[in-house]
Amino acid sequence: MKRRFSPLYEGISLFLIFCLALPFLVSCRGGSKGKKKVYYTYFDTVTEISSYRAESDADFSANADAAAALLGTYHELFDIYHEYEGITNLATVNRMAGGEPLAVDERLIDFLLFAKEMYETTDGYVNIAMGSVLTLWHDFRERVSDGDADALPPSEEALAAANLHTSIDALEIDRAAGTVRLTDPAASLDVGAMGKGYATARAAELLRARGADSYVINAGGNLVILGARPDGSPFSTGIRNPRGDGFAATVSLSDTSFVTSGDYERYVTVGGVRYHHIIDKTTLAPASHFASVSVMAADSGVADALSTALFCMPYEEGRALAGRLGAEVLWITPEGEILRTEGMK
Repeated sequence: MKRRFSPLYEGISLFLIFCLALPFLVSCRGGSKGKKKVYYTYFDTVTEISSYRAESDADFSANADAAAALLGTYHELFDIYHEYEGITNLATVNRMAGGEPLAVDERLIDFLLFAKEMYETTDGYVNIAMGSVLTLWHDFRERVSDGDADALPPSEEALAAANLHTSIDALEIDRAAGTVRLTDPAASLDVGAMGKGYATARAAELLRARGADSYVINAGGNLVILGARPDGSPFSTGIRNPRGDGFAATVSLSDTSFVTSGDYERYVTVGGVRYHHIIDKTTLAPASHFASVSVMAADSGVADALSTALFCMPYEEGRALAGRLGAEVLWITPEGEILRTEGMK
């Protein structure tokens, strides 16, 4: 039986994109190739942690392993399909929907409060309580991928019924008591729009606290750049052409995070129609405004959430939101037109 992943754990294509971009990203003047460690067990993707500073192998290994271990903690906390001994994670919260409040790790409470904040900030365009709707689309894509010739997209009736259980207000958080619960027994959480980005931001904070700079974390395409290259110049990376080979653009990155959402990452084609994984709250169907949206922001969790929200928003609305948050954005339309904020050079 094929293993079933949440949208949080499906994203491997973007990692491959940035592997292709790696000659841009890790080239350092003076010929230094840096040090790199690769981890395969977090968020069901590949995570690379690289350093370009002058430090011993032992110091680099200790830094990278500490950051990776923190990613592992968040991987378990955010998993919506598997429970783990000794912790109450999102899989447990979903399973116990409609029941009593559950005592959870403070880090999970911090994340859920952040998710609620991003819901308000984006006017609900990114909503971790959309699990009931996202599950219908995920199951459809998986049936198609498994070769089911009779698989059909979710009906409007099924989507409307699922959408009755997507209120963020069903998520109750009591920081003082350290508890969380879903009041709606049919509600479920899915944090694919921001979970990996948030965890990567926390790993970057840990590295900074350990004095690391000239580091790059690439968590399945979620990039966090700590500082700049040793000579002070920025790193560069490519943005994939969503409808062809190569790159549509390259960008320079220093001490920032960078995330791309695209309709080419996880999709199936049925009857000549492309059904991708980014679902618009207004239509309950795959969003159609853009082919990809790339966001540069100080915090990887914000960048991750915004890349999804802006993918679903009309351009002018999204540009206004990016301006309010101080994020730089590059949009690519399905026709290949590139739009960008002033700071996205």
